[in-house]
Amino acid sequence: MSKNPTVVLVHGAFADSSSWNDVVTRLHDRGHATIAVANPLRGLEGDAAYVASVAASVDGPVVLVGHSYGGVLISRAARELSNVSALVYVAAFQPDTGESALELATRFPGAKLGPGTTSVLVHDGEPELRIRPEDFREVFAGDLPADTTATMAVTQRPVAEKALTTGLPGEPAWRGLPSWALVAAQDNAIPARAQEFMAERAGSRTVRVDASHAVAVSRPDAVADLVLQAVEAVTTGA
Repeated sequence: MSKNPTVVLVHGAFADSSSWNDVVTRLHDRGHATIAVANPLRGLEGDAAYVASVAASVDGPVVLVGHSYGGVLISRAARELSNVSALVYVAAFQPDTGESALELATRFPGAKLGPGTTSVLVHDGEPELRIRPEDFREVFAGDLPADTTATMAVTQRPVAEKALTTGLPGEPAWRGLPSWALVAAQDNAIPARAQEFMAERAGSRTVRVDASHAVAVSRPDAVADLVLQAVEAVTTGA
């Protein structure tokens, strides 16, 4: 039996590490160490390097968990790390070589995240995207109360456009590591069909949850349960 892994949680675009709060509480209640990474959201390579540096600082095995764009980062970061034992994708992108988050999100019908629901701000010469507050609930978190999503819309973290349009360099880590995936059936940011396609291609052990893209907030029990499956597999060698 191996040492209990540390769970490293990576949020995606338009969110921050507090989106994992209720998942962290449930993992802590089960005695599992966790780290919620403050994803910079500035670009694939730099963001992945930051995630890798956090995971590399852990003494012992790591289960890397990514939500949305965070799935791109764990697919890249884990290639550089010897202590990552499993990957968990939560309503997340699982790109193959050369694929970008934006291309995968629009490969199947149903995505409501796009030019009509986002605004663009140029920062340091680079465009970054933000979901329009009036569209945030429908695009990102339709199964949460309106007052909650109104606050989330104000506190959302904008993402550099290049982070979503850059293709994954090299092979994804899911080719060499066991993976789990949660498909959010009511997701309007990454259509459920796209999530299912990516999970099937990666051979991920998959659960389907009736939830929006913000599933870690709306259904933290389901997310924590899937993470615990991966932790148990790593711990027991199953």
